[in-house]
Amino acid sequence: MEQEFELIAKTFMGLEPVLAKELMELGANNVQIGRRMVSFTGDKELMYRANFQLRTAIRVLKPISHFKASSADDVYNKVKEIDWTKYLSAEKTFAVDSVVFSEEFKHSKFVSYKVKDAIVDQFREGTGKRPNISVSNPDIRLNMHIAEDDCTLSLDSSGESLHRRGYRQESVEAPLNEVLAAGMIQLTGWHGETDFIDPMCGSGTLLIEAALIARNMAPGLFRKEYAFEKWPDFDADLFDSIYNDASQEREFSHHIYGYDIDIKAVNTAKINVKAAGLTADITVSEADFKDFTQPSEKSIIVMNPPYGERISTPDLLGTYKMIGERLKHQFHDNEAWVLSYREECFEQIGLKPSIKIPLYNGSLECEFRKYQIFDGKLKDFRGEGGVVKTDEEKRQMAEKRRFKQERGDFKKRLDEQEENEEGDIRSFKFHSLERKPFANNRRNDRDGDWNDRSRDRNSRFDGRDGWRGERDSRRGGFDDRRRGGYDDRRGGRDDRQNGRGYRRGGRDDWQGNRGGHERFDRSRGKSFGKGGYGNKARKNGYGNEKH
Repeated sequence: MEQEFELIAKTFMGLEPVLAKELMELGANNVQIGRRMVSFTGDKELMYRANFQLRTAIRVLKPISHFKASSADDVYNKVKEIDWTKYLSAEKTFAVDSVVFSEEFKHSKFVSYKVKDAIVDQFREGTGKRPNISVSNPDIRLNMHIAEDDCTLSLDSSGESLHRRGYRQESVEAPLNEVLAAGMIQLTGWHGETDFIDPMCGSGTLLIEAALIARNMAPGLFRKEYAFEKWPDFDADLFDSIYNDASQEREFSHHIYGYDIDIKAVNTAKINVKAAGLTADITVSEADFKDFTQPSEKSIIVMNPPYGERISTPDLLGTYKMIGERLKHQFHDNEAWVLSYREECFEQIGLKPSIKIPLYNGSLECEFRKYQIFDGKLKDFRGEGGVVKTDEEKRQMAEKRRFKQERGDFKKRLDEQEENEEGDIRSFKFHSLERKPFANNRRNDRDGDWNDRSRDRNSRFDGRDGWRGERDSRRGGFDDRRRGGYDDRRGGRDDRQNGRGYRRGGRDDWQGNRGGHERFDRSRGKSFGKGGYGNKARKNGYGNEKH
């Protein structure tokens, strides 16, 4: 059995408990919540799975050294003591990112330079050659974290931030971060048991993340690559087995509806949904929430209205008053969740929330509030057995006090050189290893040689013409990522926007019939059973997309 090692998953402030739960379900050991991070232990397989399957992680780090340093010279000397031949060669490239919270070390770039100098000098003195720096596409990414005099140097196993799933083709102003969207949905407890509605869907992030959760599909399915794939000890067969494993995916018998008053946003959302291969599960339409009517099926609303910060609206308070009126009169016996920033906006909703969960959207300290909608008086609702606030929701409310105690420190420490999505580790302990329609109608090329790293992922969808089948290269052929012209992102995509066979194995028609299709045997190309996938198309930030 492979030896376990320390790992760190970074996330948004407020989503740490959600990430910890994900890790425990994944099989991680020694899971411990920190601030904007969760530390845990696991083996190489778990590290691969964490990158591929975690919905609320921004990146996954593998610490390789912990030490004390009170000066730049201390950092240089400690880094130089590490045997870098285990991770690098003179022919490889590397990059160093630093996050610094210290009176002694005030500039993260200076720390990065000292780490770089120590590594380069070790190679130059030992071999006469030196590895080069590559900011855009390094072979090895390093992360240095300093909190006062405590230093942690880690390998970055993710590379590009994990919120960049790979399905977003177009965007709107202030799009919702994918990690935050997935975290919001998981906080509601929804896993596909009812219909899902986002009445202000923007570019469709909540819709797509909801579909991935409903079908239990890994968010890494659309991603081009991970940093660990360039490591010297990368196990391609192991990662292929993880990538090709669809055993945990499930059927989704309900539907997801997205609406927006802005036709441009509607068209953008449709492009992204199609790129994700989820049009069979998601319907996007132009509609104004003021015309919303009671859905015929049990539903949940999750929405992220404008905040008046990055996106303005002519009558911001009037918009929230309208939201409350529609929910109260046209969403009986369902629950709605609203993410917003201003207390005066929430007040206009005019409904009493059963839970308030503090979340950061970028640098904005927001709240995610749940509204249990019922007809009549609260006393009568409870008398009939209705539950407004569960025990778990009461526990989450208690977390709000802890969050508020830490938020002042959080705001002070937001690094001006660092996007919130990149996060920081902060303090932690390392472990020892001993719409439905509103009315009636429901429903670069990357540098480096990857030729020897081509994936034989046909085993999962043998004999299909989809974009996991007969791929020339896992990473190959982005003609134009923004416009969807993937010649072969993960194999066999003639056009990501049109006529995709299917990423996981060429379902003849991603957007095909939802009902009565047969499930496909990925290994033998044979169909079996009822209610499978058949010709059904496979599914695959910031702000509502409308703040």
